[in-house]
Amino acid sequence: MITDASLTRDGLEAEGGGRVLVIACGALAHEILAIKAANALDHIDLHCLPAILHNRPDRIAPAVEAALDARAGAYDRAFVAYADCGTGGALARVCAERGVGMIEGPHCYAFFEGQDAFAARDEVDAFYLTDFLARQFDAFVTRPLGLDRHPELREAYFGNYAKVVYLAQTDDPALTTRAQAAAETLGLAFERRFTGLGPFASALHGAR
Repeated sequence: MITDASLTRDGLEAEGGGRVLVIACGALAHEILAIKAANALDHIDLHCLPAILHNRPDRIAPAVEAALDARAGAYDRAFVAYADCGTGGALARVCAERGVGMIEGPHCYAFFEGQDAFAARDEVDAFYLTDFLARQFDAFVTRPLGLDRHPELREAYFGNYAKVVYLAQTDDPALTTRAQAAAETLGLAFERRFTGLGPFASALHGAR
């Protein structure tokens, strides 16, 4: 098993040097690779799990566990680029057993915006999009929920939401247009908030 007592749940510690394995949700691959390249974090290897696991959160912890075990002994430290993501604490237990860090908080939306700011908003009526979900809205929302075939289901799924909040990691007008189109599809108001890549940069930069 990959273990390291110096690894905190807030991110990667630099102590000891060596190779670092990042097990990440595929929805975060683009952002993590961008930070890795920009900061010359060449000692970090990224292994992504399918983003579609978010549709079955009960499978996330076993998949992360299997990925860690498959690479046991090959790395000095490891970090799991998932928050709880609906696992009900199961992922935290896997990480604790192996002494690896993971993203703090309930899900990556809180991580992007900052845990305190996200909690202060208490937006129970918001449906969140990231850059990834703006790109892949049809593949991850429209088609899996059957809205392309049965648009009348929209009210059943989204009737309690008031708005779509797009947490933008990049300043890309094309993605903003896609996010706005998603809000229109769901019949919800639209709000864009630019978060940048700061939270991930802070987590990964500590691995130097």
